[in-house]
Amino acid sequence: MISMKLIISNGLDVPIYAQIKHQIKAAILSGDLQEGQACPSLRTVAKELRISVLTVSRAYAELEEEGFVKNVQGRGCFVLKRGPELLREQLVCQVEEALLEAIKVARMADLSPEELHHLLDVLLEMKSDE
Repeated sequence: MISMKLIISNGLDVPIYAQIKHQIKAAILSGDLQEGQACPSLRTVAKELRISVLTVSRAYAELEEEGFVKNVQGRGCFVLKRGPELLREQLVCQVEEALLEAIKVARMADLSPEELHHLLDVLLEMKSDE
């Protein structure tokens, strides 16, 4: 089992289980948690964060549904191999989230869809030059 520092905030509009899920998923995608490694135990996470084991269990169950981990009865939760399709899908989800946030900010700045498209085109062009 790897030691992992999870941070939760009651001030966010994001449920605690989703915060835990997001941080563990990020650790898997970044390679901080490797294939076959045990995730922190439900009880350990619950105790350290002072939350219900059921909350942690929900986060782990969703990670398992999404193909990131496998819960093994009596042994713990282990990181699964990241296949290229799963990794690509998760990266596409991150792009979608970032674009949704960009759209939200663009609306606050009163940018038209055309202006936003142009800005994206300019940024893509700049990155291709590097």
